[in-house]
Amino acid sequence: MTWRLISRFLLGLPVVALAAPLAAQTSYPTKPIRILVTVPPGGAADFIARTVGAKLAEALGQTVVVENRAGASGTIAAEAVAKAAPDGYTLLQNSITTHGIGPHLSPALPYDPVLDFAPITLVATLPLVMTINAEVPAATVKELVELAKRKPGGLSFASSGNGGAPHMAGELFREIAGVDLVHVPYKGSGPAVVDLVAGRVQIMFDAAPSLLPHIQTGRLRVLAAASTQRNPLLPGVPTFAEAGYPGVDVSLWYGMLAPAGTPRPVIDRLNAEIVKILSTPDVRERFTARGGEASPTTPEAFAAFMRDEMARWGAIVRKSGVKAD
Repeated sequence: MTWRLISRFLLGLPVVALAAPLAAQTSYPTKPIRILVTVPPGGAADFIARTVGAKLAEALGQTVVVENRAGASGTIAAEAVAKAAPDGYTLLQNSITTHGIGPHLSPALPYDPVLDFAPITLVATLPLVMTINAEVPAATVKELVELAKRKPGGLSFASSGNGGAPHMAGELFREIAGVDLVHVPYKGSGPAVVDLVAGRVQIMFDAAPSLLPHIQTGRLRVLAAASTQRNPLLPGVPTFAEAGYPGVDVSLWYGMLAPAGTPRPVIDRLNAEIVKILSTPDVRERFTARGGEASPTTPEAFAAFMRDEMARWGAIVRKSGVKAD
């Protein structure tokens, strides 16, 4: 090969290297997209992912597969996406667990929760509510606090698992109200609610849909909504701020991430389509019926939201001394 041919070959390399990703960006998507979910099928997170995934498939003209990769508090799914090709075909539905509380409970993560992901948008929020067994002699948060102070360690609160949002909501309430409550972790909300209804534990924070049937039958009593606004499924229930305990504001939340390095045009396309989906009356109504709220954002606003969540929960985890199982 002559030097002229060699120089032409070398000069052509950048053109070829740039042409492929540029073509991929302008034609995206050209094959199925996967959304990895950190929990098993069923439940709010899975419902949200499948609702958005079905609408996204219609908008993009490509199959969108929702893949449940449960386990290790979301670490399995998050690691798979962090290490996936940054091409927009493997996405993560992340949550308060993976990008809020979890990083402070498991500091030795196999990925960086900030640097290894590209934010697309916040998708939905599900505010928690506080319920008690109907036999507990308290009709308000203030009465419950007074009861707990008369019996330090005499009341217990259930959660869906150590380090999850329901658990940390209880820790936050315990700190703000200055009460001594015993935490009882379960493997999921289902068995926790069973024991709450039976009176084996007295208090629980969770999303309204899992508790609502028992509230309606009178077996549970709801005392407050852990959000800045009243819960749309329980409009007669005060917020914690209204009950005299501002600062108890905890919501489950879900967002969409891509691997770091995903081209910005791909991120923008996904953001635009998901924001449109979340703005439709049909999707908003479906989320509201499940106790949630569609919460679309820009990628930058979602990045700031996650930074705030990680900073907030880092302080609470350190103060409470909660450790990973």
